[in-house]
Amino acid sequence: MSKFLSRIYSIYAAVLFVISFLLIFPFFLICIWVPGWQKFGRKINRYWAKVYFSLIFLPVRLEIKGTIQKNQPYIFLANHFSYLDVAMMGFIPGDVLFVGKASIRKAPLFGYYFKKLHIAVDRSRVKSRAETMRRAGEAIDKGSGIVLFPEGGIYTQNPPHMVPFKYGAFRLAVEKQIPIIPVTLSYNHLILPEDGKFLLHWKPAKMVLHEALDSNNFSSEYELSEQCFQIIQEQLHQDNPPKKSLKTSEA
Repeated sequence: MSKFLSRIYSIYAAVLFVISFLLIFPFFLICIWVPGWQKFGRKINRYWAKVYFSLIFLPVRLEIKGTIQKNQPYIFLANHFSYLDVAMMGFIPGDVLFVGKASIRKAPLFGYYFKKLHIAVDRSRVKSRAETMRRAGEAIDKGSGIVLFPEGGIYTQNPPHMVPFKYGAFRLAVEKQIPIIPVTLSYNHLILPEDGKFLLHWKPAKMVLHEALDSNNFSSEYELSEQCFQIIQEQLHQDNPPKKSLKTSEA
């Protein structure tokens, strides 16, 4: 796809995102304002994600390697290379709360929706991080899952190689004794690179939900973190093999 077509495609996707969000925003408000309806708001979130990717003609291949038990809360942890990651995690099954940056709350309308239905964290403040883990723990106790990007943001300079994980999510999994499901977002860094250009490139997306890791089978949060990191990174390497250099030989 040429740069011109990528720009047109990017504008189309951005405009459609805004329009589709404005259309469903009143339904989000109802779910926010009616006590006990927040779960329905997050369900609308999942439908919105699936419809949106269909409307921008971007197929998402969801590969589930393990069994996801109904009514069992999980912590879903994914690599984070692109702004597209958050939208694509809407394909996660079941009721889940997203943990995102506090700066999201500043976005008009979207920030209000996110603050009320999900969890925003200011990672520069220890108190905020502690409050985030407390709220995540409460959500788990109510039977909801959690979606986190354990790298803490888009920090890698060399995708598909991740940066080391932060331990908050793994500490929570050990404390609550609930399983972690590693998630690999294989091609988002190619579809919407984090290069400041905000150009969307058409390419079928792939999302892998790996087998759950039972936190009770690990001696420490560090060991659990290392295993989760390895699973996601191996899938990234498998789906993004290094390009072989072409060798020419003289006749």
